[in-house]
Amino acid sequence: MLKPIIAEPDEAVGRSTEQIPSVRWALAGLSLSMLLPSLGTSIANVGLPTLAQAFNASFQEVQWIVLAYLLAITTLIVSVGRLGDIVGRRRLLLAGIFLFTMASGLSGAAPTLWLLVAARAAQGLAAAVMMALTMAFIGDTVPKARTGSAMGLLGTMSAIGTALGPSLGGVLIAGLGWRAIFLVNVPLGILTFLLAYRTLPVDRRGPNNDRAGFDVVGTVLLALTLAAYALAMTIGRGSFGPLNLALLLASVFGLGLFVHAEAGAASPLIRLAMFRDAALSASLAMSALVSTVMMATLVVGPFYLSRALGLDAALVGLVMSIGPIISTLSGIPAGRIVDRWGAPFMVIVGLVAMAAGSFALSMLPAMFGIIGYIAAVAILTPGYQLFQAANNTAVMKDVHSDQRGVISAVLNLSRNLGLITGASVMGAVFALASAAIDVTTAHPQAVATGMRVAFFVAAILIVVALAIALGTRPRAPRARLSEDVQ
Repeated sequence: MLKPIIAEPDEAVGRSTEQIPSVRWALAGLSLSMLLPSLGTSIANVGLPTLAQAFNASFQEVQWIVLAYLLAITTLIVSVGRLGDIVGRRRLLLAGIFLFTMASGLSGAAPTLWLLVAARAAQGLAAAVMMALTMAFIGDTVPKARTGSAMGLLGTMSAIGTALGPSLGGVLIAGLGWRAIFLVNVPLGILTFLLAYRTLPVDRRGPNNDRAGFDVVGTVLLALTLAAYALAMTIGRGSFGPLNLALLLASVFGLGLFVHAEAGAASPLIRLAMFRDAALSASLAMSALVSTVMMATLVVGPFYLSRALGLDAALVGLVMSIGPIISTLSGIPAGRIVDRWGAPFMVIVGLVAMAAGSFALSMLPAMFGIIGYIAAVAILTPGYQLFQAANNTAVMKDVHSDQRGVISAVLNLSRNLGLITGASVMGAVFALASAAIDVTTAHPQAVATGMRVAFFVAAILIVVALAIALGTRPRAPRARLSEDVQ
């Protein structure tokens, strides 16, 4: 039987060949741990119309099935990442996988809508643990020289989960009913737990006094701040009213309180000193900008394909699946390229490709129709995977062991905040440029104009990210992060 790997990060380079199968099984467990949270998001979206009928509820009410999950991830991901650094990442990841499996079973058995929402919130908490800690384990399981390949693999699994959700969900609902879209996670969760339990590195208890306490005040303040921001960006379905403004102001005020609390905390949730590392701060900013742009493809794309190009629902779904398929195919090669050419350089290459893809999306569909749209996506998506693998590698490769959980969580948080912001901001840009009260009934030419303007703005955002990358490109290997966060 496979035995748990016990290895320090630096020891990973010198593993004997007998341990390689265990490393591969550990990566298999981590891959599933990355796939399940993304599957949990995308598979639920496709079931919302069926769930509205099943519970005799409005669309606004069943939306909380998705929103509760996303809010739990966004508000708690940093806290659980830090908790993993304190109590042990293996222990907490196993607890997260167990909770995800149980919450999936409870979601599938829920007799009422609001019990389902509560179960989904618990599932979101577990997903936050899995997302925060899975990436943090890479330094404990693979040699540093293969970090990019491992990050590419995790990116591929996340893309597979996103791409698989709608089609798998549709098949399960048609054949077995809506409960199956949640219950399918139970056997997958059990398999993930067994793999993680047998193969992940055992937690090592050292004399590190950083384990002394958990920042409860900082945790509560950050959770409330992030919840206020997420709600400000999501409620109202694209309209920004007084409640949205109040929530946004509350998030700004909460951020100020959080920074003040962290500055005086004995064992802070986030060490503010880590943001003095220009490379880390730049990576987080670039991650948020890139995620904002990628969300535009999901928000704007379906409207353009259906309203401007006149495609039916089935063809829209087929075209929209091309991006995730390309992500799936390009993730692992992107990671290998990062290992070969280095993360800082490939961050720039990935952003250049994304800028080209964004400009192409603003022009080619108007010139060549659906072929132009697919060609532009085929430029944008590999660039995104290359950026993700390179940026994640640049951040995680040299992080001090006792900070991997929180740094991984902050990196995931920047991505989630970008996605949330993109859904609101890029959707607003698209609607404003279309000059239509209701985009769903807008004239095809107006929708085409909205598409062109939205992706021109997206391209500008990527150019800003590229300027950040060029401005902070290290002249020498970065080694200060592990010192700053100690």
